[in-house]
Amino acid sequence: MAWENENFTSNFILLGIFNYSPTHIFLFSLVLGIFSVAFMGNTAMILLIYLDTHLHTPMYFLLSQLSVMDLMLICTTVPKMAFNYLSGRKSISLASCGTQIFFYVSLLGAECFLLAAMAYDRYVAICHPLRYSTLMSHKICGLMVISSWIVGSLDGIIVIIVALSFPYCGAQEIPHFFCDVPALLTLSCTNTSLFERLMFICCVIMLLFPVAVITASYAHVLLAVIHMGSGESRRKAFATCSSHLMVVGMYYGAAMFIYMRPVSDRSPTQDKMVSAFYTILTPMLNPLIYSLRNKEVARAFRMLLGRGKSGE
Repeated sequence: MAWENENFTSNFILLGIFNYSPTHIFLFSLVLGIFSVAFMGNTAMILLIYLDTHLHTPMYFLLSQLSVMDLMLICTTVPKMAFNYLSGRKSISLASCGTQIFFYVSLLGAECFLLAAMAYDRYVAICHPLRYSTLMSHKICGLMVISSWIVGSLDGIIVIIVALSFPYCGAQEIPHFFCDVPALLTLSCTNTSLFERLMFICCVIMLLFPVAVITASYAHVLLAVIHMGSGESRRKAFATCSSHLMVVGMYYGAAMFIYMRPVSDRSPTQDKMVSAFYTILTPMLNPLIYSLRNKEVARAFRMLLGRGKSGE
């Protein structure tokens, strides 16, 4: 790594997102509240799906993996941000910064492909129900999940190796509340335009390809819904599809906004707000939208509560 001749210390400084004004103290408390809801909601989903054998199906296995990714994502960024804010310390070591980048990029990439797999699952369930057990067998579902984790991890490894190979100098102040690659690149002492172009190409693969799969899947689902005989069935299917597409649109839209723009066109304030939106808010919304409104999940939750009461 080319840091020998640069004014480099072993720590970076995270400038954070909040100050100590009353408004920002309230916003920080709100973020902690959202983090708590997201943590409990995703943990509850993982436990419910694991404990209830009726939920051991491809759809719920995919949902459990989404909860695992969301849980890991919020734990990658929020605890460090909260610790720095409460302690007044803003430093982060090189090792911690690299770890944040790896997990953050890997989880974003893995979730992008997992959401595409979930859209395909809904397409098969609604458009080809008689072939569902064949087209979405446990083996195929497992391969989709493993592939998502592998592709995401490879993306994280490549990004962290390249990002930490640049020389960094100056004040070492990262204008963000965690070590995000675009924010880190602003501190580089060398030209990073080639890496930015490579990152753009990578984003085309990691973001636009899953978006195309999701769009095609839900387009077929909506066409099938339109031809449903029951008006009630149509309303329920439309409500489900629209809520799913809303969350997917927010997630991919925010990710594209962050990673598909050149570093020279960035605003630190905008980047911090958008990053907070899809790294903290989306993990809270996912279990609410995808899972906790589901009748099967509600039934499993009631059974678990009943089992707990009977055991007292």
